[in-house]
Amino acid sequence: MRKSLQFILVGLAAMTGLTISPTIAAAQDMELRIGPGGVGVYERDRYERYDRRGPRGCDPDDALDIARSEGLRRAQIVRMSPRSIVVHGMTRRGPERMVFANRRGCPEI
Repeated sequence: MRKSLQFILVGLAAMTGLTISPTIAAAQDMELRIGPGGVGVYERDRYERYDRRGPRGCDPDDALDIARSEGLRRAQIVRMSPRSIVVHGMTRRGPERMVFANRRGCPEI
């Protein structure tokens, strides 16, 4: 009886070890992929997604959209510099220009 109980406990310990080992392997920073491209070992970088930021500065299309929403017709970009974007167009009173800072959100100067 004692021998069979010892055999069962050793078997349970072995089964527990086999079920825990894939969990430990999943916590590693390397991953093994098997697929149509073959077998590959990949290193996961958790912090890679934090470096992906949007473009800095004012998008010229955004500056044109803001100028049109402010009432500028036939708006076109006249000049772009590292600091500002100048948009020229027409209003009811005649020719008009708007200057936007080359920052995120295109604030008007």
